[in-house]
Amino acid sequence: MIELDGVPELVDPVMVAAFEGWNDAGDAASTAVAHLDREWKGEVFAALDAEDYYDFQVNRPTVFLEGGARKITWPTTRLSVVRVGGDKPRDLVLVRGIEPSMRWRSFCNEILGFAHELGVEMVVVLGALLGDTPHTRPVPVSGVTSDPDLARTMDLEETRYEGPTGIVGILQEACTHAGVPAVSLWAAVPHYVSQPPNPKATLALLNRLEDLIGLRIPLGELAEDARAWQLGVDQLAAEDSEVAEYVQTLEEARDTAELPEASGEAIAREFERYLRRRDPGPAGGPGGHATESGDSSYLRDTSSGRTRPPKPPRPDTGPGPVSGSAGGPARGTGPGSGSGPKPGEAPKDTPRDAPGDDAPGDSSEDSSED
Repeated sequence: MIELDGVPELVDPVMVAAFEGWNDAGDAASTAVAHLDREWKGEVFAALDAEDYYDFQVNRPTVFLEGGARKITWPTTRLSVVRVGGDKPRDLVLVRGIEPSMRWRSFCNEILGFAHELGVEMVVVLGALLGDTPHTRPVPVSGVTSDPDLARTMDLEETRYEGPTGIVGILQEACTHAGVPAVSLWAAVPHYVSQPPNPKATLALLNRLEDLIGLRIPLGELAEDARAWQLGVDQLAAEDSEVAEYVQTLEEARDTAELPEASGEAIAREFERYLRRRDPGPAGGPGGHATESGDSSYLRDTSSGRTRPPKPPRPDTGPGPVSGSAGGPARGTGPGSGSGPKPGEAPKDTPRDAPGDDAPGDSSEDSSED
């Protein structure tokens, strides 16, 4: 049984999770959860035992000095709670860590144990993958779920992906088998500029999350960072004619594919987001706090002496391959070549036709993952 002493009773809680590694191209997903934690002043209330899930030769601990004393930070996954005030208050349970090296089923069971004890109503897992998308266009974000009813009621894609998967796909399937509504939001990161950070992709994930859970998320300096990032990539592309030509090819393909999207419904969605951000009301403002008292009394490391929760049904699939690169798997090929894009070609050890964790196989916003 999981003990959560000191954690206040939560209001309509939603769990939002992201994991560094194979499913986090450009660190876009993990940075999005870190932004939520920072803006709403989250406090960690639990940490999974690093000894159970991580290979320390793959994810090494770090040593640092604090007050002259040497201390060690172990790679792990931590959970925090943020309370969002306003007319319709709602709590978020944030899960941020590194894709585990082993025992993925037990890892998911432990996360689901917390979700059950906290009364979580829905789990949203953020991910990012490499794709044939130009940096000059809006970042495509696709929402997928294994639940046909959820797909219908929330206007999401029902996943049809088959192939290698990562912890995002395993956690989503574990939620489905346990009867917990689960959604994955995927941002497509340009494969030719895959190195982190990518604030434009982070911003796109937060905007889609905002629409999904009905909260206004304070964006801070993300919008300005995204503009600066795009300007910097523009300048780099302008210095290489081959890259500039390739980007133009991607732009033409994207514009042709998305021509039907210039519809009244798409324009209405953007206008609604604009109106929400003009609303001076307190909903989603930066005044939210992790706890009612604001102290650190409910900090708790779950690795110390507690028993494990009853395990929900395990997913039938085991863990997929884990790449050593921080980015997700690449998709698509370069112009006129079946062997991949020339500029910024994806790493050879990254599967090109495996979008990872039930991610859509096409980088367009409304594509299916077949």
